[in-house]
Amino acid sequence: MLTMISPIRFPLYVKSGTHCCFASASISEPQVLNGNPGGTVSSRQEIRLGLPSKGRMASDTLELLKDCQLSVKQVNPRQYVAHIPQLSNLEVWFQRPKDVVRKLLSGDLDLGIVGLDIVSEFGQGSEDLIIVHEALDYGDCRLSIAIPQYGIFENVNSLEELAKMPQWTEEKPLRVATGFTYLGPKFMKDNGIKHVAFSTADGALEAAPAMGIADAILDLVSSGTTLKENNLKEIEGGTVLESQAALVASRKSLISRTGVLETTHEMLERLEAHLRAMGQFTVTANMRGSSAEEVAERILSQPSLAGLQGPTVSPVFCKRDGKVSADYYAIVICVPKKALYKSIQQLRAIGGSGVLISPLTYIFDEETPRWRQLLSKLGL
Repeated sequence: MLTMISPIRFPLYVKSGTHCCFASASISEPQVLNGNPGGTVSSRQEIRLGLPSKGRMASDTLELLKDCQLSVKQVNPRQYVAHIPQLSNLEVWFQRPKDVVRKLLSGDLDLGIVGLDIVSEFGQGSEDLIIVHEALDYGDCRLSIAIPQYGIFENVNSLEELAKMPQWTEEKPLRVATGFTYLGPKFMKDNGIKHVAFSTADGALEAAPAMGIADAILDLVSSGTTLKENNLKEIEGGTVLESQAALVASRKSLISRTGVLETTHEMLERLEAHLRAMGQFTVTANMRGSSAEEVAERILSQPSLAGLQGPTVSPVFCKRDGKVSADYYAIVICVPKKALYKSIQQLRAIGGSGVLISPLTYIFDEETPRWRQLLSKLGL
């Protein structure tokens, strides 16, 4: 095990026993890298994917992969190693989210799915971490500063106003409780805010201001309900980052380890195809018309019936009096869920009948846009 120390140039409160004590000198935040010193690519042959081991993020990740026909198979639910039958030579390792990032940096993992907040906090801007897909559509939250709604903060509603409060001095800095001891100081420094001290804390940070051990907190916020219930409020300009689940890769592994780039390509295509299809429905209907062009013109006259690239119009052949003719045309369009009923109404209004609705599972583009972006990041 190799321990790499990255200095944080802000004064920090650090825990000592059950109390918080102030460190007047610079405090160094240890980053533990497991396995390979320097994050070199080892000689192992298998490809490793790191997934969250517990909690809502873990269950949502497994559900997404299942929806992409990439079900994770575990022989024993207590085991930390699994596999995905559709991806040959790939091992799934269940880890704490922060350890997924650390092991991507150390070379013990090649790919991982974690929140962007974890990537930013524990990756600390490393160029060896590449975000392959930044929006997997779950785990949405934001890392925000929150202050009390009462007392000296009652009329403070922005980061600028918080920074200008005369109470904060070098001897008595603004005390911020957080678990994000890299992003917090970095955010304050980037915004030119001085006289801030961060205390590390676990558990419910919302209680820290009421207990008098912090003036503000920096924590993940989803709905904001918990903040309100504890008489806290977010402030304008106080959002450090917006976060959701992301697919992340090791640059070294993508370039140097056999099969990692190809596996990443397949995962990316499956993910993007599924995510693009979410909330989309295929609408099929029959419509009388003199020609396919005339039917298409009628359809395109309605704003909700354009589909992804336009309607598909095909003749429906019928045999009458011994003759085959096309009296009807079948039309197929893709419609988002929120516009579904309106689209059906518009179809009926222009002569559509026998309307069939079915949910979409995948929408594959000619080429995945994020794949081109990834190749560009790698210089390939």
